[in-house]
Amino acid sequence: MPLTMVRTGEKSIIRKVGGKEETRRFLENLGFVAGGTVTVVSETGGNIIVNVKESRVAIGKDMANKIMVG
Repeated sequence: MPLTMVRTGEKSIIRKVGGKEETRRFLENLGFVAGGTVTVVSETGGNIIVNVKESRVAIGKDMANKIMVG
């Protein structure tokens, strides 16, 4: 399921990062890599704030839809 479907406070494992090559590379540089864990901290105004690789990152819902978790 996409990251946008994860409830706040829930920890998930990243299964796949989709999208164009440049989008995937951008997300991987932020720490969104397959096998990594991600926790949704909050949702505000169309953005999702997550903890990934020991840092807090805000991404738009369009980008979050490209991150598949399970």
